[in-house]
Amino acid sequence: MGTVLAENWPQWLGPARNSVWKEEGVVKKFPKGGPKIAWRVPVQWGYGGPAVADGKVYVMDYVIAKGKVVNNPGKAIPLKGKERTLCFDAGTGKKLWEHAAEVDYELSYPGGPRATPTVTDGKVYALGGMGNLTCLDAANGKVTWSKDLPKTYKADVPIWGHSGHPLVHGDTVYCLAGGEGSVVVALDKETGAEKWKAITANEPGYAPPTLIRHAGVEQLLIWTPKNLHVLNPATGAEYWSKSIQPNYNMSIMAPQKSGNKLYVGGIGYKGALMKLSDDKPGAEILWRGTPKTGVYCATSTPVILGDVIYGNDIRTSSLMAVDLEDGKRLWETRIPTLGDNKEGRVNNGTVFLVYHEGNKLFYLFNESGDLLIAELNPRGYKEIGRAHILEPTNEAYGREVVWSMPAFALRSAFVRNDKELVRVDLAE
Repeated sequence: MGTVLAENWPQWLGPARNSVWKEEGVVKKFPKGGPKIAWRVPVQWGYGGPAVADGKVYVMDYVIAKGKVVNNPGKAIPLKGKERTLCFDAGTGKKLWEHAAEVDYELSYPGGPRATPTVTDGKVYALGGMGNLTCLDAANGKVTWSKDLPKTYKADVPIWGHSGHPLVHGDTVYCLAGGEGSVVVALDKETGAEKWKAITANEPGYAPPTLIRHAGVEQLLIWTPKNLHVLNPATGAEYWSKSIQPNYNMSIMAPQKSGNKLYVGGIGYKGALMKLSDDKPGAEILWRGTPKTGVYCATSTPVILGDVIYGNDIRTSSLMAVDLEDGKRLWETRIPTLGDNKEGRVNNGTVFLVYHEGNKLFYLFNESGDLLIAELNPRGYKEIGRAHILEPTNEAYGREVVWSMPAFALRSAFVRNDKELVRVDLAE
């Protein structure tokens, strides 16, 4: 990535892709009556969250011309319409530009693009639900280059769409494509020209490319539905791999590193904690998941603090704290996800987690459209405040939901559903 200011949130999960917010002057509790709404602007269908960079907000959506959003986990639904990348003034909410392209969708859960734009060095890298990757000028939205990944690499579109948020590092864009020998492709960020491609798998999966540095070496992590592959980001050569096979090909969460430990987990209790080798790229598995250990994430990626993993479990719909060393569950609650008012099994109850480093608090956004401030520690969950920001406009498992990761920048939260993009003032 290029140099970013602390007040920017230029990509999924923030400047370092670690769900950590560092701005000073942020409220530790909501004022009486709730936080001030700075502005609301109309947008349309989309799961992908906003990015904030250099005083602008970028988000993708889908304008339906023909068809209807029907959510069937096992069936792709056709839609016709326009896929857009939108740019707004962060101060006023005024729309500055849009880029639109006619794109026919055929996806399960077809309600819009999945990925958050990645913004760096004056460019916006936008990945559409059907795999169209476009590089736009951040100032005016003009196309620098574009690439239809499924067409270029003769790949099928995953049933739940292209979801791996583009990763820009140095002069390279890393993106999941699919196809023979091209699950991951490295492209020149200025021209889109291919530098290398790597990995063959039954499907590319949904986990975004993730970069770590360990043993003095940069390592690119690509989690397919069969294996966690660790590559040389300069060449695509494989350093090492481990078998981690979630059910339904749902490799989704970005692997999370803490010190010399690396955790990944998905549906079906398919997860593992690995100890990274300190002298050269490599890893050994310390423990694998079981029905009573670990946390198995989907729509939300966990945060590791110290020796604890805080994450949103896909099957129990709970926010959990898990001991990093042995996978033991320390506590779990559905208060932040579902308000603890749902009985029995509820799939995918969702809350998105961001940790504020200075305040030592979590700022959470849940599927009901609520923004929460909470203290999470190994002993339990303590909610400090809750504010209802926007209405859920999509559906999952018979309930109304909004599934979109927020951005935190300019002492504000930026959140969206399928009708609005909202800036919430969180300045002290």
